[in-house]
Amino acid sequence: MQQTVPIKPEAGQRRVFRPVARPARARRRHFGLLMSFVALVLLPTIFTLGYLVIRAEDQYASTLAFSVRAEDQQSAVELLGGLGGLSTGSSSDTDILYEYIQSQQLVQKVDSDLDLKSLYSRPQNDVVFRYDPDGTIEDLVKYWNRMVTIFYDAGNGMIEIRVKAFSPDEAKMIAQAILDESTQLINELTEIARADTTKYARDELQNAQSALRDIRRSLTEFRAVNNIIDPDMELGVQSGLLNALQQQYSDALIELDLLRETTRESDPRVSQAERKIQVIEERIQDERRKFGTGGEGVSGQTFTNLVSEFERLSVDLTFAQEAYLAARSSYESKLAEAERQSRYLAAHIQPTLAEAAQFPRRYFTTGLVFALCFLGWSVLSLIYYSIKDRR
Repeated sequence: MQQTVPIKPEAGQRRVFRPVARPARARRRHFGLLMSFVALVLLPTIFTLGYLVIRAEDQYASTLAFSVRAEDQQSAVELLGGLGGLSTGSSSDTDILYEYIQSQQLVQKVDSDLDLKSLYSRPQNDVVFRYDPDGTIEDLVKYWNRMVTIFYDAGNGMIEIRVKAFSPDEAKMIAQAILDESTQLINELTEIARADTTKYARDELQNAQSALRDIRRSLTEFRAVNNIIDPDMELGVQSGLLNALQQQYSDALIELDLLRETTRESDPRVSQAERKIQVIEERIQDERRKFGTGGEGVSGQTFTNLVSEFERLSVDLTFAQEAYLAARSSYESKLAEAERQSRYLAAHIQPTLAEAAQFPRRYFTTGLVFALCFLGWSVLSLIYYSIKDRR
């Protein structure tokens, strides 16, 4: 309704009203604003809807979910105390998997097994959602992160993955490949942790084995060179021989005294007895020199040196055997500990097989494009009118 304002009449005249503003008329800037709305909002929305309905290829999704579990088998005493059982793996394991699933290494492995480039570049008409087969590995990794969505719950250590492909079987196949490669990675990490746990104990065991082997070789060489097995036993034999010679020496002295009392000095038996005593004395001296440093025993060495060397080797052998037993016990303990603390990948949702296409979300995407274009057009319109009002 057109507004009017009263005009103060003169004397004898009627009160007249005139309009405040002229009627609104469409101007050129209004047509420009309308054309900009069509160009910036309606046309992109219509083009998006047309492409999604006519050209875009259906995409199917396969879902899988898993977590890393650690099986800590405690001893019998700990089990009686209720300390044993299963526990979730450390967050570092799931963090590693989260990064690994998005990595170029995994993409290359799956591509070499399934030929991802051919699978994702098959739709010829869908130039927006398909993969360019001439792209590099970096392009494939970017496309992979578009088609593979990861939902990671750091609190519970659970990972859920949604894999999209242009057929249900291909989506499930790719999801299964991700599960297999993730399982292999966890197994490799377990083996590395097990090797790190037992590395020091294994090195100690190898050193103890080498030392024991060297001592036994030295003892064998000692016995072979000196032609004796046990110097203590050989010493006992020599001691018995010396005792026998001393007994014979005493008997010979008694026999000589008896001859001197009953016969003359010129008797040949006296000279024979004296000669016998002399021979026994020389033999006793030779046997005694074998026990000291003044004579030679077996292989040119005195029995004192042989016994000393043998005792040294025996002490070294005993020490090496005890060190080997301790190192072996430590290694077996570390190995058992590593076996108890094993980790594995537990999939609580196996890769699913889709029955209907869920992507692309045509109408949701169209509405999103419309909202974004309308927001941009509104901002530009406000900027235009704010500049025009300042003139």
